[in-house]
Amino acid sequence: MPLASETTKTSELELEAIDYFVRLMSLLGMPRSVGEIYGLLYFSRDPLPMDMIAAKLGLSMGSASQGLRTLRSLKAVKVTYVLGDRRDYYLAESEFRHLLSSFIKEEIMPHLENGKLRIERMQQILGRETESYDEDFCRHRIEKLKRLQKASSRLLPTLAGLLKL
Repeated sequence: MPLASETTKTSELELEAIDYFVRLMSLLGMPRSVGEIYGLLYFSRDPLPMDMIAAKLGLSMGSASQGLRTLRSLKAVKVTYVLGDRRDYYLAESEFRHLLSSFIKEEIMPHLENGKLRIERMQQILGRETESYDEDFCRHRIEKLKRLQKASSRLLPTLAGLLKL
């Protein structure tokens, strides 16, 4: 009898998990394939190689490779070795606090750093006499962005640290 990881048929439970994670990843701005791959691996007891993941999900090898690369960068999947096989096998990280901590550090914090520069540019643009804006309104909005930026820059690293405990 073949192992669960050797079949390409997707179970009803796997389909529900895949749908759940596709929706969750889309909220985070991730591609559909990232959610599909994570959902499949989340309910897989055995590690799966990329070709099996692609076959079960009907993905191209390129899409599977990119999705796995994204998940690896987020530390959402681990690569493992299977005796007698040269392929990489993948397991889902099931500790969501580690995933959230990694997402904050790898995705949100770089965006906040970039946002700080953009806010500075907005202030410079507003100060130019060649631009015509409702200056009081725009300054008020920029101040709100600066407060959000400052609060986020303090809160998110703390949150990421707490999640690692």
